[in-house]
Amino acid sequence: MEFITKYMRIIKAVLWLLIIIFAYKVYGSINGPIEFNKVKNERYLKVIDRLKDIRNAQIAYKSINGIYSDNFDSLINFVDTAQYTLIQKRDSSFLEYNRTFRIDMLKEVIVIDTLGFASVKDSLFGSSNRYKKMAQVPIEGPDGFSNFNIKSDVIKKGDYNVPVFEVSVSKDIVLWDQNKDLLKQEKGLMSVDGVNGPNIVLGSLTEVSSNGNWPTTYDAIARN
Repeated sequence: MEFITKYMRIIKAVLWLLIIIFAYKVYGSINGPIEFNKVKNERYLKVIDRLKDIRNAQIAYKSINGIYSDNFDSLINFVDTAQYTLIQKRDSSFLEYNRTFRIDMLKEVIVIDTLGFASVKDSLFGSSNRYKKMAQVPIEGPDGFSNFNIKSDVIKKGDYNVPVFEVSVSKDIVLWDQNKDLLKQEKGLMSVDGVNGPNIVLGSLTEVSSNGNWPTTYDAIARN
C-alpha cells in the first residue's frame, strides 16, 4: 500500500510538471507573436525615422547636384557644407528694336533674382546632428551597428533619363534576436498593413519613387 501511495505521488508530480510545461507552451504560443509585434513595431519606427532623414537629404542633394548620392560619406558631407540658393522670380518687360518691323516692340521676360543662401543642414535638421549617423541602422546587433545599403542610378523613362536611388536594410538585421519562425513569416509578408518582403526599402532603382515600402500607419506614428 505504501508503494502504491508513493507511486501515485510520483504520477501526480509528473502530471503537474506536464501541465506546467503545456501551460507554458500555450502561453508562449499566444504571447510570443504579441511580443514579437511589439518589438518589431518599435524597431521599424526607429528605422523608418532614419530613412526619412536619408530621403530628405537625398532630395536636397538632387536639387543641387541633379543626381542622387550613391554613398553616405558624400551625402553627410553635402549636408555639412551645401547651401540652397534663395531666388525670386518676377515678370518683367522691356522694349527691343525689331529689325523686321523696324519698330520697338515689347518683350516679356522672367527675371530671376538671387536673394541669398541657406544652409542645407539648418534647413533640414536645425541644430540636430543626427544626420551624421544616417548610414547607421539604429538597431544594435551582436557585432554592433550595421549600415544601410545605398545605391543610385540613372534610368530611362520614356524619352528622359531620370535619377533614382534606393536605401535598404534586411529584416534579419533589424529583428536579429527575435523568434526565427516569426521572423521567417515576417520576411514573407505580403499585406497592405505591413512592411512587405525581406527588407525595409526606401526608393527604387527601377521606378521613379522616393517612397518607402511601409504603410502610412508608420508615417503617422514616426517622427515627422
